[in-house]
Amino acid sequence: MKSAKAKMPRKPVIKKGSQTNLKDPVGVYCRVRPLSFPDQECCVEVVNSTTVQLHTPEGYRLNRNGDYKETQYSFKRVFGTHTTQKELFDVVASPLVDDLIHGKNGLLFTYGVTGSGKTYTMTGSPGSGGLLPRCLNMIFNSIGSFQAKRFVFKSNDRNSMEIQCEVDALLERQKREAMPIPKTPSSKRQADPEFADMINVQEFCKAEEVDEDSVYGVFVSYIEIYNNYLYDLLEEVQFDPIKPKLPQSKMLREDKNHNMYVAGCTEVEVKSTEEAFEVFWRGQKKRRIANTHLNRESSRSHSVFSIKLVQAPLDADGDNVLQEKEQITISQLSLVDLAGSERTNRTKAEGNRLREAGNINQSLMTLRTCMEVLRENQMYGTNKMVPYRDSKLTHLFKNYFDGEGKVRMIVCVNPKAEDYEESLQVMRFAEVTQEVEVARPVDKAICGLTPGRRYRNLPRAGPVGDEPLTEEILQSFPPLPPCKLLDVNDEETLPRLMDALEKRHRLRQLMTEELNKQCVAFKALFKEFDNSLSNKENYIQEKLNEKEKVISGQKSEIERLEKKNKTLEYKIEILEKTTTIYEEDKRNLQQELESQHQKLQREFSDKRRLEARLQGMVTETTMKWQKECERRVAATQLEMQNKLWVKDEKLKQLKAIVTEPKPEKPERPSRDRDREKIIQRSVSPSPVPLSSNNIAQISNGQQLMSQPQLHRRSNSCSSISVASCISEWEQKLSPFSTPVNVTSLARHRQQEPGQSKACMVSDRRRGMCWTEGREMVPTFSSEIGVQEDHCRRNTPIPVRHRRSRSAGSRWVDHKPASNVQTETVMQPHVPHAITVSVANEKALAKCEKYMLTHQELASDGEIQTKVIKGDVYKTRGGGQSVQFTDIETLKQESPTG
Repeated sequence: MKSAKAKMPRKPVIKKGSQTNLKDPVGVYCRVRPLSFPDQECCVEVVNSTTVQLHTPEGYRLNRNGDYKETQYSFKRVFGTHTTQKELFDVVASPLVDDLIHGKNGLLFTYGVTGSGKTYTMTGSPGSGGLLPRCLNMIFNSIGSFQAKRFVFKSNDRNSMEIQCEVDALLERQKREAMPIPKTPSSKRQADPEFADMINVQEFCKAEEVDEDSVYGVFVSYIEIYNNYLYDLLEEVQFDPIKPKLPQSKMLREDKNHNMYVAGCTEVEVKSTEEAFEVFWRGQKKRRIANTHLNRESSRSHSVFSIKLVQAPLDADGDNVLQEKEQITISQLSLVDLAGSERTNRTKAEGNRLREAGNINQSLMTLRTCMEVLRENQMYGTNKMVPYRDSKLTHLFKNYFDGEGKVRMIVCVNPKAEDYEESLQVMRFAEVTQEVEVARPVDKAICGLTPGRRYRNLPRAGPVGDEPLTEEILQSFPPLPPCKLLDVNDEETLPRLMDALEKRHRLRQLMTEELNKQCVAFKALFKEFDNSLSNKENYIQEKLNEKEKVISGQKSEIERLEKKNKTLEYKIEILEKTTTIYEEDKRNLQQELESQHQKLQREFSDKRRLEARLQGMVTETTMKWQKECERRVAATQLEMQNKLWVKDEKLKQLKAIVTEPKPEKPERPSRDRDREKIIQRSVSPSPVPLSSNNIAQISNGQQLMSQPQLHRRSNSCSSISVASCISEWEQKLSPFSTPVNVTSLARHRQQEPGQSKACMVSDRRRGMCWTEGREMVPTFSSEIGVQEDHCRRNTPIPVRHRRSRSAGSRWVDHKPASNVQTETVMQPHVPHAITVSVANEKALAKCEKYMLTHQELASDGEIQTKVIKGDVYKTRGGGQSVQFTDIETLKQESPTG
């Protein structure tokens, strides 16, 4: 007993220009379900048989122009709310069943939001069967009398079929019938009343041109894709009440022909529509459905019902199945009911429902991504990898999109306004899917056996067709008289019989003549028809010759255009190569130009840094020498003034001696006046040279003294002694002299407490402020005359209240004019600051903070900027003092060292 194996047909390698170059777009159809309530707002309108229009419902956001946006979408066919299941089946599913019987694969799936009528379209309802029962009914109506006996075809786990002989099939049937619980339902049983109305289809539908010289077997399987796992809904699991077993997920495998299949999936052989739908209904009860906020029975998984048709030719005698596996064909029709896409904020999903919705939306998004990549590869000629493996749904049907069969999609739409946004996304996906093209499947090969062998050896009953005609002719003749001779001398019977036969002979001659006349007339008509037919043939031939001439001319024109096209393509190729060379040269030159530009920028930056460094060095050197020159000039000037003062005093004494009129003893000045003058001065300075820090103050103070006063006082010294002149000169110099040390001044204050107030005023006039820590802080106060200071002593100092810290502190930004402008990214900047080049009392009086920008050369020769910060305080004399608190340093270095 031998067995042969059958396998899924794989697309053979066919030369260029064959049928495989032809591609058909994915057929996308739209079905609009009726509204649940008549008063509901509708957002979908059927424009014609191929177009629907979406209206933006009330309450949704408008477009940019402020108008409601209306969008139209085109499909291969649009079915309105009054479309019956029969009309939908005749247009969409009937061609797929016809291809299935002729050995071609097909895929039909329904797509839409939850509650849009996908399961109703696929399964139907009592009294209105859907696409699935109608497909089964058409299959068994077409192959009912040509089906093989049960178990002649036997499936295995490698996506192929084994063919058994009649003896093995009989043993298998007896073995299954002996089992206590038959796994395969019997086709003789009546249909279950629960679904009997669904499969009771009144319309008779049958495929055309069914191969009568083959036998057929139908196998069905039912799986679901739940949370991206595959489960077999027809798998028989023994019920264990103590420890129930969970269903095991299945794996996707690839057979030797690179076709995808579910390993270990149960395939049941069925012989009738009732038996097949009973198997489907048994698996449908195991499918996962749940109650959501939008749908009472919402599908929580994708279901795939596969109908596999096995076809094998009969042998040469037409009695048994041909035992050659190369002649066996397996075609498959997959009916997919996709779970509806949904939004969790509308379905109010939680827990497992939320997880299911996420996996459903993810698988549908992967399907949409695959469609977009396929469209992009076909439209733009790219070769991007299609992500079939990202989802079990797309991975299972990978072969269909690669050209293993036709693909049809029914988009189900719920026209209510609440589903507007979801319906819009569904329409966009359908628009993308329509642009995807799938290769046209290849026709099956002819087995090469003589057709009609099934009925060749049946017994024939002879020319049965001639009997009615003979009887009718015999009835038209006159009846024969009785031919029985009762007596030897009977002379009447034979003459009557002869007369009847002569009448029949004459009637036969008349009929023969009439037949001859009719034959002649028919021949004339036939000749006339033949002549007209020949004339028409000649006319048609002339037209064909003219068309052939036109076609030959067009072919020559096409050849000329093809040659011209090739020449232009060659020129374009040369130009593209030249352009590529020029672009490469251009890129190289641009890179070289950019490198040179960067080099120039670096050199320019180094040059500017070097210039800034040299400028800083020159500025610092110049300032240093200017200060040194000023110090030397001031020291020399002070020394000369001291010498001049000594000489002047000597000359005054000499003049007083020479111009004395009387030899009597000169009158001595009053001691009281000398004491008063001594008390008014704070410290008696010596005419020795002072330090360099106070030279600028003394020089500025000397400008305040007028020369006329000096001459006038010198002229009046004739009646004054030398000691009084010296004391008066010391009093004039006392406001401009600086105390040598602080401890001597403090000791003098303790000895003369009455003069403390005068000393404080004098010190403030000199620009010094004594703090509690005995620290001398320079202040920026204006130098005014003695009379103004004397008036200020008696004036009360107004107390200035500090502003709140929350209002923000204002700064005095002191930037000397000698600073060099650097090009660093970080620059000292304080918002709302008063910028000055020389510190002044007016600016300090308005602010609470002080900032001095100081520049100097570092040890490596780079310019180093220091920001010296301090707080501004008001002194008792009305001036401002600064106490430095912080120093920030900003330095610029070269990255190459």
